[in-house]
Amino acid sequence: MAFGWIDEQAAARRRAGLVRTLRPRPAESPLLDLAGNDYLGLARHPEVAEGAARAARTWGGGATGSRLVTGTTDLHAELERELAAHCGFEAALVFSSGYAANLAAVTALAPHGSLVVSDAGNHASLIDGCRLARGTTQVVAHADPDAVRKALATHDGPAVVVSDTVFSVDGDAAPLAGLAEACREHGAGLVVDDAHGLGVLGDGGRGAPHAAGLAGADDVVATVTLSKSLGSQGGAVLGPARVIDHLVNAARTFIFDTGLAPAATGAALAALRLLRREPGRAARAREVAAELHARLTAAGLEAVRPDAAVVSVRAPSPEGAVRWAADCRAAGLSVGCFRPPSVPDGISRIRLTARADLSGDQIAQAVRVIGETRP
Repeated sequence: MAFGWIDEQAAARRRAGLVRTLRPRPAESPLLDLAGNDYLGLARHPEVAEGAARAARTWGGGATGSRLVTGTTDLHAELERELAAHCGFEAALVFSSGYAANLAAVTALAPHGSLVVSDAGNHASLIDGCRLARGTTQVVAHADPDAVRKALATHDGPAVVVSDTVFSVDGDAAPLAGLAEACREHGAGLVVDDAHGLGVLGDGGRGAPHAAGLAGADDVVATVTLSKSLGSQGGAVLGPARVIDHLVNAARTFIFDTGLAPAATGAALAALRLLRREPGRAARAREVAAELHARLTAAGLEAVRPDAAVVSVRAPSPEGAVRWAADCRAAGLSVGCFRPPSVPDGISRIRLTARADLSGDQIAQAVRVIGETRP
């Protein structure tokens, strides 16, 4: 029977406790949300919502075509200029998603005959970029510049090192300075995904590459998402102008995809301008993460010390993580639930998002609920 194998896989998922389901959320929810990625609390900010509405009224509901045909508006160009300036890069290119941006950066910068060195903890979008790239991929130990050096030493030709700046599972930061040094010793490029760093790390939320002194370097490319700190949707690649020009001409997820919708573009631009006006939001998100970690560990929970705004708490099993997240929801708290294959080490977790707009009472509520519902 056609697709009969799907039933076998579904049964295997049920046995392993790995079934995933969609849960539509209402516009107004009574839950305290520590599951989403709205790090700066901007997704529902009036200025951001108005930026989306104004763009939709002006440009319509959709981009109408690919960026190279009809999908580029003045708003896209404004966002690219301001995003590059804020993060300290020469140029930027906006995509319909952060996933598409990562696929573009990795595939277009890893041609046939090249080597891609990928961190074992990288996000799925970077992993998929490596799979689609025409170069050869070598996966190395997590956050280990020496492992990167050894991999690069085995290859004579173009090479690129690919890493998250902040890893989405445990919230730990990559050793960017060490990775850049290893790359420069071998003439390799460095591509970093700053999805969880933009808006949280660096002076005024300029991102992890800026904080590490790598922004604007001619051998460093960064990707970002507009759907986390900027509360919108979409993604972008930041880097030297010649790299951005190359992506315009060679990146398939740019050439053949419809451009980012005007509403999302307008929302991201409004959020970026608000962040520049209120740079303290970045530091506040980090403060909330540190306080969550301190209170959770004081309560006897195994929480990973956050380097940005992700706070990860270990669960005993995939089933335990699902039950823990469900019990938290029943008690008024929404948390993330990470299980295999989303976690590279096979250890299930619940994951909390530290938001700049959380109050002290809300932090205390979250810690209390997590402690009371632990498996």
